[in-house]
Amino acid sequence: MTTMPRVAICVVTYNSAELIADLVSSLAPGAEGVAWTLVFADNASTDDTLAEIETHAPHSTVVRNGGNLGYAAGINAAVAAAGQQDAYLILNADVRLDPGCVLTLYETLAPEIGIVVPRLTDANGALISSLRRTPTVLRAWGDALLGAERAGQFSRLGEIVTDPNNYLSEHATDWAEGSTQLISAECWSSCGQWDESYFLYSEETEYDLRVRDFGLVTWYQPRASAEHLEGGSAGNPRQWSLLIANRIKHFASGHGKASTFGFWCATLVREGTRSLLGRRTSRAAFRDLITPARLREPRGPQWLADVKL
Repeated sequence: MTTMPRVAICVVTYNSAELIADLVSSLAPGAEGVAWTLVFADNASTDDTLAEIETHAPHSTVVRNGGNLGYAAGINAAVAAAGQQDAYLILNADVRLDPGCVLTLYETLAPEIGIVVPRLTDANGALISSLRRTPTVLRAWGDALLGAERAGQFSRLGEIVTDPNNYLSEHATDWAEGSTQLISAECWSSCGQWDESYFLYSEETEYDLRVRDFGLVTWYQPRASAEHLEGGSAGNPRQWSLLIANRIKHFASGHGKASTFGFWCATLVREGTRSLLGRRTSRAAFRDLITPARLREPRGPQWLADVKL
């Protein structure tokens, strides 16, 4: 008799009440064929998130964090509460698994593959460009001058992989968006926890690239699929400013001053030109980029009191 793999589905919540019912209803078909447990790490929600979890997932494990600790800290708390498993599925509350998703992801794991990510679509069924290349100065300038969509068609110029042909077959990727990632127990043990200094944004960049530094691979598997509703940062100036600041922080952590200055300049041009087009989010980011004290300022829940993870 074949033993089913043990997978902990780890969900970070913060004021996510309206998302819980649909999330939970997708898990049984999405995790068919695996022995799954469900763990929520709640970052001190002030709405009915905990009541919704009790209603729709009464047998789940709930970790009540003492405050809004951020996505990485929530993931670490959920994995710790899950205990020893064969793999951990990191999941946003606004993800809906398609049938068989988890087993397909798990069966893709291999000694050299530490993380597997699925094909993601939005609420309208459109493909999400969820794969990423390593951030470089050239790619930052490509984004600034050509736009992410156009630059992403070229591997040297774009960080976001935007060519739909790259989403047709399975392959390795430098990193991927963090809403849906299956991490093997071996990978977690070898590479450690997610970096909690990233309150929100760039934490998956740091982790996936760290996994690569440990000699493991992040793998894209289109035979597994899920829907991501993408609340996103595009319309919130504070969130967008944090996203940009954490991109600079992450790049600086692995590069010298000259390269970081080039990356900062490209980011400044990008946000400056888009602020001239009337984007409030870019205007906020541009102001912070030209104010060194603001760029260095620690950012957490005081910045993002209304963020929904």
